[in-house]
Amino acid sequence: MWRVLARRVARQCAPPLRPWGASGPRRGRAWRCCGGGGGSLGPGQAPRPLLLRRGGDPRSAAPGTLRGQSVRGWGSHPPHQKVPLPALSPTMQMGTIARWEKKEGDKISEGDLIAEVETDKATVGFESLEECYMAKILVPEGTRDVPIGAIICITVDKPELIDAFKNFALDSAAPAASVPPPPAAPPTPPPAQPSAQAPGSSYPPHMQIALPALSPTMTMGTVQRWEKKVGEKLSEGDLLAEIETDKATIGFEVQEEGYLAKILVEEGTRDVPLGTTLCIIVEKESDIPAFADYRDPGGVDVKPPTSVLPPSPMAAPPSPPSPPSAAPASAKLSTPKGRVVVSPLARKMAAERGIDVSQVKGTGPDGRVTKKDIESFVPSKVAPARAPAAAAAAPLAAPAAAAAPPPGAFTDIPISNIRKVIAQRLMQSKQTIPHYYLSVDIDMGEILVLRKELNQETPETVKLSVNDFIIKASALACLKVPEANSSWLDTVIRQNHVVDVNVAVSTPAGLITPIVFNAHTKGLASINQDVVRLAAKAREGKLQPHEFQGGTFTVSNLGMYGIKNFSAIINPPQACILAVGTSEKRLVPADNEKGFDVTSVMSVTLSCDHRVVDGAVGAQWLVEFKKFLEKPTTMLL
Repeated sequence: MWRVLARRVARQCAPPLRPWGASGPRRGRAWRCCGGGGGSLGPGQAPRPLLLRRGGDPRSAAPGTLRGQSVRGWGSHPPHQKVPLPALSPTMQMGTIARWEKKEGDKISEGDLIAEVETDKATVGFESLEECYMAKILVPEGTRDVPIGAIICITVDKPELIDAFKNFALDSAAPAASVPPPPAAPPTPPPAQPSAQAPGSSYPPHMQIALPALSPTMTMGTVQRWEKKVGEKLSEGDLLAEIETDKATIGFEVQEEGYLAKILVEEGTRDVPLGTTLCIIVEKESDIPAFADYRDPGGVDVKPPTSVLPPSPMAAPPSPPSPPSAAPASAKLSTPKGRVVVSPLARKMAAERGIDVSQVKGTGPDGRVTKKDIESFVPSKVAPARAPAAAAAAPLAAPAAAAAPPPGAFTDIPISNIRKVIAQRLMQSKQTIPHYYLSVDIDMGEILVLRKELNQETPETVKLSVNDFIIKASALACLKVPEANSSWLDTVIRQNHVVDVNVAVSTPAGLITPIVFNAHTKGLASINQDVVRLAAKAREGKLQPHEFQGGTFTVSNLGMYGIKNFSAIINPPQACILAVGTSEKRLVPADNEKGFDVTSVMSVTLSCDHRVVDGAVGAQWLVEFKKFLEKPTTMLL
């Protein structure tokens, strides 16, 4: 069984089942949905099983439930249960039978996993809540685009009834939603490629690992790096590959032992559609050679990665052929071999310094260009020497060549999936949310004294920061003014009863906001440990989806950069975001001989969604927030 780390995204929450019918609940076969669901848990809600019961139309069941169909006689067949495919996420229209965990004839005990279904959100498993027997599997393993409500298997109560369904098939009496036939074998390959055969024809037993939806908004992904090579043994817990989604970089984790037989999507391939087969896994090492020439006939044509380089100035104007002696140097500079692999930090440094990364020799793994390579890079002097030769060969092209920017003057950086999503969400926020801003100055004198005292008492591994106090005060202020801890959902305003604070973290790939869950109930030391751990994982690109998707309130702190104040952009569907500036020494009135005192003052700005939070409500939130920081002992009340 292969699961992606992203299956730990929030599980779908279903309301408790209620009896239907005036005569009370009917007894029927029950199934439970387990694994990563498509929806997200509401604040304060615990994940509940998705129950699938017999009786009634599956599409008319209560939200989060599906009633299966109990048949007490269908032609010559004995009593049996038809198990339909339910809607396992709010946006699910179709599903893929990723794997059957039970075979025909197997006994199914309470709690057994029946099958795994890949939805538009994640891969979800069926669990049985009652004993039965698998009589017939109607949808073969690997079948894609199975519509909701299609009958996927038949179960019976007694083992002696199984043989009656050996040749069972759905006909016109079946439900309207029918399962499409299994993918037909592709036409015979042309003579030029006799080795490419359809899966299942003559290949040994194997598993096709497809690209799943690793985030709710993901439509494509980038195979950033393969951690295993063809032929290597895979052990439970090994990282197979890293996939860059529209949210973050997420890894595949191996759940069972096997061998990597074939990689179908090259490392660095961008915009890989969901459902594309990424690789082939086999159980026996001796089966690996059989997949040397394997190709997925039903797969999507994915273009291999290509290098994106700025156009050469010499290629712009038409000119006579250059002298033979200059050709090798020109070709070497314009088309380096293979793909240029650059770490995010090195790419950022190269852009700031105007360095063409294609001219930098990488010393990292697999020739990766690292920070050290950028720092030690010395621009080549060969490129400028090309100008005189070109001028001699084509004097008329000199004005055009002079107008073009010299080599190394700029670098075109491909837009990552994360950067695309950041751009889309920021545009959506500024164009659709009516922002307004409230600012206030806060006396930080008592907080700084308390922080110093607490750091002397805490272990060396825990060093409280001012940001920890800000997060705690924000969470408590949200409890005092719950309107600020709300979300705009178009048809309703959802007022959250728990405070999950997003903390803005800058990474080489872009801005990301990991979540400190239940910040209102946590102590300062616990908040500090969460922030340190999440920030480190964010910069390494190892955050899991559940660690940054969601939240009810956001804090963005630029005080460490000396920024006095700024206005942050709201993170939809949240209603507020707090922008924190630096602390600076100021003279304030005081009841002493001098009549003034010197204290540290911090400026903060609250950005509010006027659809949810009125101006007076936003001001009230700032009053409570300021009170908690200027009198930190009130946080204990």
